[in-house]
Amino acid sequence: MTFNPNARLDPSQVESGGRGRLSAGLGGSPVIVGGGGLGLVVTILLLVLNSGILGGGASSGISSGGGVSSSFGSDCTSGAQANAREDCRIVGFVNSVQAYWQDAFSSSGETYEDSKTVVFSGQTDTGCGQATTQVGPFYCPNDRHVYLDVGFFDQLRTQFGAKGGPLAEGYVIAHEYVHHVQDLLGLLSAGSGGQGANSASVKTELQADCFAGVWIGHAAETGFLERPTDAQIADALDAAAAVGDDRLQQEFGGGVNPETWTHGSSAQRQHWLTVGFQTGDAGQCNP
Repeated sequence: MTFNPNARLDPSQVESGGRGRLSAGLGGSPVIVGGGGLGLVVTILLLVLNSGILGGGASSGISSGGGVSSSFGSDCTSGAQANAREDCRIVGFVNSVQAYWQDAFSSSGETYEDSKTVVFSGQTDTGCGQATTQVGPFYCPNDRHVYLDVGFFDQLRTQFGAKGGPLAEGYVIAHEYVHHVQDLLGLLSAGSGGQGANSASVKTELQADCFAGVWIGHAAETGFLERPTDAQIADALDAAAAVGDDRLQQEFGGGVNPETWTHGSSAQRQHWLTVGFQTGDAGQCNP
C-alpha cells in the first residue's frame, strides 16, 4: 500500500522494546486475550522453528546484531519515508489505523484511547507477562499495547508462504489494533476463549479481520495512504489465508481439526476481510 508522500507521521505512537531482558519477577506465560494474527496452533509450532529477523541496519531501526534500535522509527516524519523504510512503514500504518478509529469513535459519540505499538526482537516484558517471538503479534489488554516482533513479517513470507507486501503488513497491524478497539468496546473479554470452529475465540478473530478490512476501505480518507490497488488487496487476502487455522494445520502435517481452531479457516478469514473492505461498515462485522 502506498503512502501519501506528504503525510506527516507521528513516531510517538511506536516505541522500541528492544531485545528485552525477561524479568524473573513476572513468571509464567503471557496472558494474551484475543492475541495475535497466528493463534494457538502456530504459537506451539513456532517453539520448534527458528525466528526470522528482518535485515537492515540502523536506518531501518534494526540493529546490526538483530535487535531493535532504541530509536526505532523515531525520525519517521513523512509518508515518503514510509514508502522507503520498514520502520517508517510500521509507524505510518499505526498512525493511519488509529486516525481511522479516532474518527469512527468520535462519530459515534465515543472516545478512542490511543494504543502504542511496542516493537521488539526475540523477547520483551509486557503487562501480560513475558513474551517472546513465539507468540506472534498480539494485543495485551492489561497495558493496552500492541506488540510486534520485527521478524514476524519475514516469517509470514518464509515460513507461512504468504506473498508479503506492504498491505499484508498493514492488515496484520490493523488486526491487532482491532483487538484494542474490541477491548475499548467491551467486546474482547466477552468474546474470547475456547476452541473450535464455532467458538467465541474464532468469532472474535473473524470480527477483527472484518474490522481490519473496514480500515482498508477507509485508509485513504485518513490522509496517510493512497487508495489500495487490486494487487495490494490481493496481498492482504493472501496473508489472511496464510494464517488460517486449516491452512496452518495442513502445512505442518497435523491434519485439519476444526475442534482446535482459534482464529478460523483461510476461507473464513478472507471472507470477513472482504466484507469489511467492500462494505466499509463495521456494523456488518458480525460473524
